[in-house]
Amino acid sequence: MNEDATSPVKEIQILEFERPVANLEEKIEELRKLSSKNLDFSDEIQTLQEKAKKLQSEVFSGLTPHQQVQLSRHPARPSMLDYVDMLFEDYEELHGDRAFRDDPALLCGMATFEGQEVLVVGNQRGRNTKENVLRNFGMARPEGYRKSVRVMQMAARFGRPILCFVDTKGADPGIGAEERGQAEAIAMSLQVAARLKTPIISTVIGEGGSGGALAVGVADRILMLQYSVYSVISPEGCASILWRDPTKVAAAAEQLKLRAKDLIKLGICDEIIDEPCGGAHRDPHKAAASLRASLKKNLAELSKLGPDELIEQRYQKFRQIGAFREAE
Repeated sequence: MNEDATSPVKEIQILEFERPVANLEEKIEELRKLSSKNLDFSDEIQTLQEKAKKLQSEVFSGLTPHQQVQLSRHPARPSMLDYVDMLFEDYEELHGDRAFRDDPALLCGMATFEGQEVLVVGNQRGRNTKENVLRNFGMARPEGYRKSVRVMQMAARFGRPILCFVDTKGADPGIGAEERGQAEAIAMSLQVAARLKTPIISTVIGEGGSGGALAVGVADRILMLQYSVYSVISPEGCASILWRDPTKVAAAAEQLKLRAKDLIKLGICDEIIDEPCGGAHRDPHKAAASLRASLKKNLAELSKLGPDELIEQRYQKFRQIGAFREAE
């Protein structure tokens, strides 16, 4: 099992809007520790559990776009490798772009899903400083995209469906990445993915930002976990460019329409996958079970289409995004 997928989060970060629920859960835990043969707090615990469940439902049903961005970045949120461990068998990572080096921020590997051989591609973030330095916070460099292009073309030759997992603020913005052709590498990823004669499903599992996310987002079906976000730019970047004011992040998140429920209305997202109340990190296995069911269903539907049908439907899907009609 990969180290990143099992690295514990020593102190799970509590987001500000989660604090009221966390306080109740702390009280419940204290009462459990105090319970003994002579002291029975079962009634009090049950009352607090019901109160916590109701409060959690109220809080998470009314999240603002900015709060959902924060939740999508939660350090305990399941990563790409976590889902690999929970969903796939016989995962074997493939390395290198055959030109420069391997990129640990964008992973590719052959695996088995529900008895079918598939290719898995996705951004991998870290959970602590050491992992984030290694993974470059999930921000891929040109060699990462060139690696994914090489492996996706290989998968298509063998007729293997491609399952992508998006979780990045964007592509690496460093000087080295620009010198090695970051924009060209992303553009080639888009071009190649658009023409591959094999089913492609892309799932936004956390944060999907900018061209770094789109590079692994050209697919026949785009799925989003309930509390994930997908946008052309991060709210921080948008606030900096439009308002030149970092305090406008919440306003930027509102205007970007980056939540799954917004994007499904715009025709960008095809399906929203429910998460446990409180987010996928509350019950990763339950979140993975929902994702498994969705991937299985969509893969079965796409597998019925011929290669030319796949490409034509993929083309039409992206042609319709952003289309408009002038008022008569």
